[in-house]
Amino acid sequence: MACNNITYASNRRDFLRTAGCGFGAVALSALLGENAFGAGTADTLNPVAAKLPHRFGKAKSVIFLFMEGGPSHLDTFDYKPLLNELDGQPLPPSFKQPVLAMGEYGAPILGSKRAWKQHGESGLWVSDWFSNVANHVDDLAVIRSCHSNGINHAGGVCQMNTGSIFGGRPSLGAWVTYGLGTENQNLPAFVVLKDSESGVINGVRNWGTGFMPAVYQGVEFSPEGVPIKYLDNPKGMTPERQREKLDLLAGLNGIHAEKRRDNTELEARIRSYELAFKMQAEAPVAVDISKESEATKKLYGLDQPETAVYGRNCLLARRLVENGVRFVQLYSGAGSKWDSHANIEGNHGKLCRGVDLPIAGLLADLKSRGMLEETLVIWGGEFGRTPISEQGGGRDHNPTGFTMWMAGGGVKGGQTIGSTDELGLYAVEDRLHVHDIHSTVMHLMGLDHTQVVYNNKGRPERIDQNEGHPYTKILG
Repeated sequence: MACNNITYASNRRDFLRTAGCGFGAVALSALLGENAFGAGTADTLNPVAAKLPHRFGKAKSVIFLFMEGGPSHLDTFDYKPLLNELDGQPLPPSFKQPVLAMGEYGAPILGSKRAWKQHGESGLWVSDWFSNVANHVDDLAVIRSCHSNGINHAGGVCQMNTGSIFGGRPSLGAWVTYGLGTENQNLPAFVVLKDSESGVINGVRNWGTGFMPAVYQGVEFSPEGVPIKYLDNPKGMTPERQREKLDLLAGLNGIHAEKRRDNTELEARIRSYELAFKMQAEAPVAVDISKESEATKKLYGLDQPETAVYGRNCLLARRLVENGVRFVQLYSGAGSKWDSHANIEGNHGKLCRGVDLPIAGLLADLKSRGMLEETLVIWGGEFGRTPISEQGGGRDHNPTGFTMWMAGGGVKGGQTIGSTDELGLYAVEDRLHVHDIHSTVMHLMGLDHTQVVYNNKGRPERIDQNEGHPYTKILG
C-alpha cells in the first residue's frame, strides 16, 4: 500500500500520525490515552461533540439529586416494622455488629417516628417525609439494597461520584460526557447546582475529571442570583471586537499548548473561552426561569420559602436538559447537612420538606412534557443511616445497606429492587454496589461501560474499576 500525499511532519506527533499511512497514530493513541478509532483527538475534533451510543438507550440525559450527608432510608423509602417493635432495645445478637463511624457501640435501636403508607398501583411504601414524591411511585424503581465502602463522608461522597473512596478519579458525569459528548455546544455538557454557598465535601473533585482531559469537568452554577455570572459584555465591547480578541487569544494559547500536549487544562481553558462566548447568546435564555408560568413555578415550590431554593435548582435542571445538557447534578444539604447524628427528626424533617415538593414537581413536569422517558432521574446520598440510636435521637453512617431510586430514562417504574435485613442494617438481596449503580446508569444511557475506556499511563480505566455489572432488571 502506498500513500501518494506526502506531508512533512512538524513534530513527533504529526510524524506518527502520517507515518505508514497513519498507522503510527494507533501506537500514539495508546501512549496518550486517546481512542484512535473513536470520535477523534482533542486537537482534530471537538472532544465533547455528540457521539453515538453503543446500543439504543432511552436515557439521553441525567439529573442526579444528591442528598449530601446520608439520608435515612429507614425514615423515607425502606419500611421496617421491626424497627419500632425493638425501639429502645439492644441490637439482637443474631445481627453482626456494624462498624460505626462515631463508635457508639451498645446503643439501643431507634424506631422510626414517621407515618408510612403504601402508594400507587404498585403499593410502594413511602413515609410522610416524602408525601409528594409518593404520588409518583409508579414511576420509581426503588433500590433498597445499595452498599458502598465509604464509612465517612469524604470517602462515601467520593465513591458515589467517582467510584473510589480515594480522590483522583473522573466523576460519573465526566465519564458520561466522555462517552456521549453533548448535544448543545453552546452550553456546558455537565452542570453542578448546589443549594447554598457551602462547599460540598471534597469540593470540585466530585465533578472533576481526574486523569481524563479537563474539558469533561462539571461546571458549577451559582446557587443564588444569576446562575452564570459575567456573561454580559462591558460597555463598548462589540461582538465583532470580542470575536477578534478571542481569535487572537486562541492563537496565542494554541502556540503555547502545542509544546505542552500533556497538559489537558490548557486545551480545556482554550475551549472554555470559546464556550463562554457561545453561552452569551444561549445561556441567558436557558436559565431564565422568569419566563416560566406561575403554575410551573408553584409546581416546583418557588412560592414557598422552604422549597424555593431546591425548587429553583430542579426547574433549572429541567431547562438545562431540555436545552441539550447531558448531565446535571443537584446537591441538597451542601456541606453534609443530611448528616444527622443527633435530632434526626428536626434535621431530616426540615431537609425533606425542602426537597420533597420540588422533586415531585420535577418528575411531574418532565412527564407532562414527554421528557421523562429520555431523562434519567437519580435520588440518593453517599450512604444511609443505622437503625441504632446515636446521641439519643440520631443515626450513624450506614454504607452496608441503604436506598436510592431511579425514574425515567428507560427505568421500569413501580418496583422495588433488592432488600435490606429486617432492621435495614445490611443489604441482603440483589445487593448493588456503587460500581453496579454506575454501570447501570451507563447501560441506561446506551453505553457499554466495559467499552468506555480511558488509557491512563498504560492502564485501561473504567468508571467501575472493572468490578461493576449493570442491573438489567431495572429496565422497563
